[in-house]
Amino acid sequence: MNIGLFIPCYVNQFYPEAGKATLEILKHYGEVHYPFGQTCCGQPMANAGCEKEGLGALKLFYKHFRDFDYIVGPSASCVLHIREHGAKLFPEAKDMLPKVYDLTEFLVDVVRENDLEAYFPHKVILHKSCHGLRGMRLGPCSERVMNQPSKQDSLLQQVKGIALMPPKRKDECCGFGGTFSVAEPEVSVRMGKDRLKDYIDSGAEYITSGDMSCLMHLEGIIQRNQLPIRVIHLAEILNSPTSPMIQTTKYHVNEI
Repeated sequence: MNIGLFIPCYVNQFYPEAGKATLEILKHYGEVHYPFGQTCCGQPMANAGCEKEGLGALKLFYKHFRDFDYIVGPSASCVLHIREHGAKLFPEAKDMLPKVYDLTEFLVDVVRENDLEAYFPHKVILHKSCHGLRGMRLGPCSERVMNQPSKQDSLLQQVKGIALMPPKRKDECCGFGGTFSVAEPEVSVRMGKDRLKDYIDSGAEYITSGDMSCLMHLEGIIQRNQLPIRVIHLAEILNSPTSPMIQTTKYHVNEI
């Protein structure tokens, strides 16, 4: 496979280890290329109600990724934005859009991975982002009757040594919501604190997710309140074949 690696701007700037882990995973399935000209996909503009102002970003994405067999990124929210807004704003990209995948989708639906050689001996709880769950249908959500397994759970269950902790409210929003956290910071933080209490009460050591944006929001609250839990991207766990301890990246929200 000829795979284009799509790294969202916030992962590139604040959490590069998630991007590196995604690269290492994809290298098992084909030749991976990282176009250096890629930029933001334009999702922040769309979230703020300025959808058309993100057209330039979508055109640039198409320019750099159109020739790959698959385009894979470690962010359900950015991938969903490209799919939902790409065809509507930039019809020329319609043939490319079916090739754009979230890492979870790619591993489960394309390469059908069922024997990951990963080892992570820790108590982990899975945060299911709204974009991944309700937008991309990576698993069932409580407000709809769906006979569909969770793709992220199925991958984590292949990891040796891991203990998956069940939350009481398994698919509740963390409160980030992109620009929502800027427009309504008090509500956003309160939602994040409620989510974290549930996760900490489960006994988990780590919170993982396929969306680093949600983890970034939660990590900011964790660090400001010195809470006893860490965040780690799903790709970092799936790319941990030998190490008994994975450290999250040294870049943190409250240091930027």
